[in-house]
Amino acid sequence: MPTTDIEVICRAVDSATAGMNLDLVVMPETMRGMDCPETLSGPTVTALSEQARSHGVYIVCPIDRLEGRRRWNSTVLLDRSGEVACIYDKVHPFFDEAELRPPREAGAQAVVFDADFGRIGFATCFDVNFPELWQELAKLGAELVVFPSAYSGGRSLQAHAINHNYYVVSATQVGDCTAYDITGARILYEKSKGVHVSRLTLDLDRCIFHVDFNEKPRERLLAKHRGRLAHDVYEEEGWFVLRATGPGVSARALANEFGLEELPHYKARIRQEALATVARSSLQER
Repeated sequence: MPTTDIEVICRAVDSATAGMNLDLVVMPETMRGMDCPETLSGPTVTALSEQARSHGVYIVCPIDRLEGRRRWNSTVLLDRSGEVACIYDKVHPFFDEAELRPPREAGAQAVVFDADFGRIGFATCFDVNFPELWQELAKLGAELVVFPSAYSGGRSLQAHAINHNYYVVSATQVGDCTAYDITGARILYEKSKGVHVSRLTLDLDRCIFHVDFNEKPRERLLAKHRGRLAHDVYEEEGWFVLRATGPGVSARALANEFGLEELPHYKARIRQEALATVARSSLQER
């Protein structure tokens, strides 16, 4: 969204939500630019809080945030009532952000928020280059990571989606929007001049598994619930994905009922077991 005009931004939200049953609207990094530092009671959050309340949606509202004499590149999440639900301060500011007066400070930690439709994590622009942040978002249980940015991010975003099996959706100052699914597949890329609005639907109940230890419970699950679940196989990776084929069915709930272990949980468990084995070996050597 290459504009700093708050009225234009609000009209874009009106347009995006018209006749739609939306959950989340995402704006680009510091959407009103680097020359508009403001507090949480400033014009941007005030205007978009009203939009969130009016349309009953969550809004990701990135601002150049002031608090006293301190400054951050902040992603502010507004809930459906227009209240501030959480704030993520960019952990890895770009070089020129430190040259502002006052300088933009680095955020302290990854942030994941439990919204009423799923768990949302946040990363901003230059953050894309630091895998440890994206790993922490996975540890915190993010199902979707939103990426407000000055630039597109490209295959770096795809790598994070593949490695951590969460959705990644971007909104950028260059006017494009990209989305990657839990397998790393790019499911959306749109770009246009002026104010660009993309719309997409994500199935956060869709879940991914490694075939290891899951083959027999998968067979029992699919046999009992034939026609209620779609089953997509990724043979080269040794993965499969389950999703519900209709309303009133949860692929994740059924998978849990039959004892299937999702891929992110599986990898985290194996990592912890390996660390525990190393620790035991070290103690025995002593």
